[in-house]
Amino acid sequence: MDAASRRSCHFVALIILGISPILCFAGGASKKCDVFSGSWVFDQSYPPSDYSATCPFLRSEFDCQKYGRPDRHYLNYRWQPSGCNLPRFNGVRFLEKMKGKQIMFVGDSVMLNQYNSLICLLHAAVPKSNISAPYQTHYVTFQDYEVTVTYLWSHYLVDVVEESFGRVLKLDSIRDGGDRWKQVDVLVFNTGFWWYAKGNGKGWDFVQDGNTIVKDMDRTTAMAKALATWGRWVDSAVNTTKTRVFFEGIFPTHYRGNEWGKPGLRDCSRETVPVAGSRYPGGPPSIAGVVEGELRRVKRNKRVHFLNVTTLSHLRIDGHPATYNGAGGGMDCLHWCVAGVPDTWNQLLYLFLLA
Repeated sequence: MDAASRRSCHFVALIILGISPILCFAGGASKKCDVFSGSWVFDQSYPPSDYSATCPFLRSEFDCQKYGRPDRHYLNYRWQPSGCNLPRFNGVRFLEKMKGKQIMFVGDSVMLNQYNSLICLLHAAVPKSNISAPYQTHYVTFQDYEVTVTYLWSHYLVDVVEESFGRVLKLDSIRDGGDRWKQVDVLVFNTGFWWYAKGNGKGWDFVQDGNTIVKDMDRTTAMAKALATWGRWVDSAVNTTKTRVFFEGIFPTHYRGNEWGKPGLRDCSRETVPVAGSRYPGGPPSIAGVVEGELRRVKRNKRVHFLNVTTLSHLRIDGHPATYNGAGGGMDCLHWCVAGVPDTWNQLLYLFLLA
């Protein structure tokens, strides 16, 4: 497909569990384009909206510019799929399309990253509109469009219940959030990092699988069982004629330089450019296959959009706050600068919502 054809493409989502290609129509012909396969290209016209200094909702732990990051080139990279171009994010069109709807992000603190990016992108598009944002909540309403965007914290998606003997991670139970989830129009889920947490920080003391309660178990197996529970919840509780369901791929970390060809590095602090090309030298995280495998098991009559952002994020070794954050200055190669890579995750969400 030549450059002229790529520029004139219209995008239609082809929803397949586990894989989400795009059909790109140009000149009457159609060609599949995997929007998650490509590379990062430097583009002086990016970012379309640098809202870092103007977004009132930007969290300090993601605000790399405010906390002294000296370079800005990480903002100038655009995701370029191998066989097509992505439409730029248009906040006004997004709000018009979503008028009267509720969008909820459910997951860990990297999902909070994406939520923060989206509300800042929308604010940049309509800075003078009426916006309701109750203090210290993850709940923003763009009142002129009746669009509400929320974030709900859930490390594991399944329940963690306080029992008399301790906190129990229940791999076959979704009661805590399920009722709230199914009331909204767009759901975006993730899980991953916390399944391998250790010590008290993991947020539970025991794991329950059916009637069996143990102190711990293989974490990959536990994650697979929890995702199977989530899949059953989607099958039984979600009306996909009303609610659109998305699941994000695994969000990578960058603490091992040998993964990107720099043995000896133990963090991302020296990185200012993405990994070149379309493949991450260290390969995908081992748990990425767990997510894809479980998503394929969701019943085919339930439409789940898999936003497979793992590889494109893996390539962005330069996209993290490192020490340029308002969270005490610790080394952070887990979360992402906002503005930055999360804007591309939302650009892809925008593509699928508007398709």
